[in-house]
Amino acid sequence: MPSIQHLVILAIVVLVLFGRGRISEFMGDFGKGIKSFKEGMADENNRNASSPAPAPAQIAPQTAAPAEPAARQADAAKN
Repeated sequence: MPSIQHLVILAIVVLVLFGRGRISEFMGDFGKGIKSFKEGMADENNRNASSPAPAPAQIAPQTAAPAEPAARQADAAKN
């Protein structure tokens, strides 16, 4: 686990390498990205809430053709 001294030295090195302006610029862009993402998620949720979900498709039951009496089938076979 890094100690406080290590973290302070690391922060100083980062400030020297990037400068205060670039870090604040980066953090500002990062914040704008998060804000844009949240707005996009809110828009998506509002769009889903305002439009009703499509009703599930109903499948009509298949009906079998009425069975012919055995006598008709026998007569048809003779002809």
